[in-house]
Amino acid sequence: MNELLPVVVNALGRALLHSIWQGSLVALGLALFLSLIGSNHIRARYLASYLALIVCMGLFVNEFCLRVFTPFAEKIVPTLNQTITSQVWVSNDLLSLSSWLETRMEMIVIVWLSCVILLALRMCAGLLWIDSYTQRNRSMAHPLWQARVNRMAEQFQIQGKVLLRVVDDLHSPLAVGVLRPMILIPGAMLTGMPTDLLEMLLAHEMAHIKRHDYLLNLIQSLIEMILFYHPAVWWISRQIRNNREEIADDLAARVTGEPRRLALALSELANFQFITPQLAQAAHGGNLMSRIKRLVKPEVRTANWKATFFILGLVSSSLTLFAHANVSSANGAKETGTAKEASAAKQLYRDDEKKGDKKPVIDFAKCRPMYPRESLNKKESGRVQMSVLIGADGDILNAKVDRSSGHRMLDNAVVDALKTCKEKATPGKINGEYAQIWTKVQFVWKLE
Repeated sequence: MNELLPVVVNALGRALLHSIWQGSLVALGLALFLSLIGSNHIRARYLASYLALIVCMGLFVNEFCLRVFTPFAEKIVPTLNQTITSQVWVSNDLLSLSSWLETRMEMIVIVWLSCVILLALRMCAGLLWIDSYTQRNRSMAHPLWQARVNRMAEQFQIQGKVLLRVVDDLHSPLAVGVLRPMILIPGAMLTGMPTDLLEMLLAHEMAHIKRHDYLLNLIQSLIEMILFYHPAVWWISRQIRNNREEIADDLAARVTGEPRRLALALSELANFQFITPQLAQAAHGGNLMSRIKRLVKPEVRTANWKATFFILGLVSSSLTLFAHANVSSANGAKETGTAKEASAAKQLYRDDEKKGDKKPVIDFAKCRPMYPRESLNKKESGRVQMSVLIGADGDILNAKVDRSSGHRMLDNAVVDALKTCKEKATPGKINGEYAQIWTKVQFVWKLE
């Protein structure tokens, strides 16, 4: 036992030191791979990132095992002593380990082991924290929502029963459990969020259950606990978590067929305050704003890093020319007054009516945006002026802000309401025939 302990300490220390350059090379290779495949191959990015994390852990374990068993192999097979020793010294030369690291190997292992123990205790506390919410004294069943979860489980083709529990002091839906999956839903959301939006958040959690993300996340957390000291591991784990949430979004949107409603649900979820352990699969995980934008307007970029630099240069040049053009046009148009513009607009509208042209009309009573919770708390108000594209059949095809209300959250709420509205507008006409037309609208946010 006395002979084994120094060997294990030395093996751990050297494995820790070697893992620094090994993990860095793995992260570099992953970064190059991700830059080549583009941002829209989410599944490939997720698989590559998760494999990179496994490789980092595998290299650490392999290095430790080699260091532990080498001394015993030398005693059993003396003829191999010369070869093994030379290999070890070549590795040390490549790493250029200084002498003070050699003398402080024991201290390095003690500090690392102490941190791992603390992180393990934190992880256990998180698991107990999650488990406490599954107990009947801290949560309750809800027959109506359980029935909806049962129907949703059939849609996702999930084998076995998925339980639903309502928790009062929770701030976001969670998917927990490996053998007995369960969705925890905050009691405040039952009354504070529209039913259709809450169903979309549950669909997101159902996607996590379908993909067994809770188990995969536990394995990831264990690796993070052991390799906590490595920045490359932090970066790889962040890629995994961001891609995992996006994949769950894609699966939920594909099964329900309503990506924009899911985006609206995530936007509403952003107004809630979150206190959620990293071990659980919460709907607000990852980069929430990036996920919302991706659902509303999926990216189609497949360019590699060379094309990215070219595009950035092209965009920069275009923006410069655009800025100069705006300055020139602004200097030449100072004589235009508000009254003159209003008079010209009225005359143009009369002429259009004579030709048989008619502007489309949007009924905000049918597509009314919800006042963002955070804006209500901050007492934000204002007028949003927008351009909206109305199809010949009355469908709202696109919407963009022309003049902001001064509050981005209010602007986004109007855009989301129009883009997700299923009610048709009154289509416009050109020369007496229905046509696809851009029209100007405005919405006033006013606190009573």
